[in-house]
Amino acid sequence: MTTHGTSLGTPVRPPRHTPMPIPPSVLERLRAEDDAGRPALPFADGEGGAPLRCCLRLSRPGERIALVTYAPLRRWAARTGTDPGAYDEQGPVFVHAAECGGPGPREACGYPFARPGVRRVLRRYDARGRIAGGLLVELPGDPGTDVTAVLDAALDEAFADPETALVHVRAVEYGCFQFEVHGPVEGLDRKSSTSG
Repeated sequence: MTTHGTSLGTPVRPPRHTPMPIPPSVLERLRAEDDAGRPALPFADGEGGAPLRCCLRLSRPGERIALVTYAPLRRWAARTGTDPGAYDEQGPVFVHAAECGGPGPREACGYPFARPGVRRVLRRYDARGRIAGGLLVELPGDPGTDVTAVLDAALDEAFADPETALVHVRAVEYGCFQFEVHGPVEGLDRKSSTSG
């Protein structure tokens, strides 16, 4: 059994930066009509292993999931009142076909979909929704490596630039959006906007 691709024998700990799943209100809309204007087409996952962006874990065989088009920067820009302009893009993501409750306690340990040997791109965006830079991260192939520490260091580097408001973590091979991480200022704004 694995957790985010990391052997259960490998120590895992909570990451320093919080990986954000797709918000429940957005998931509800995506399950009706995705960001490309198409209806979701749920199916039973015969093999399991699809990276679910609703709960930040891999699907299990037999679970009902859907592949939908998602525009993460567009959704963030709408919430923050910015215009991503030409940086707006959309792509495929897997989600549960019905509400799932989001990440559980096990998903709080380590970063989602991070396993030894994978490569990720951390794409930085500024508060205007413009690309501010990127970083290629190759997680070491040794199963005993603390991949959480490697991603913590890469995200520390990304947020060392005070202009960075948001980071998208993407798979290198297909460019797929994995999850987003909000910067310190963005996180404070989010807490204040949801607390009252």
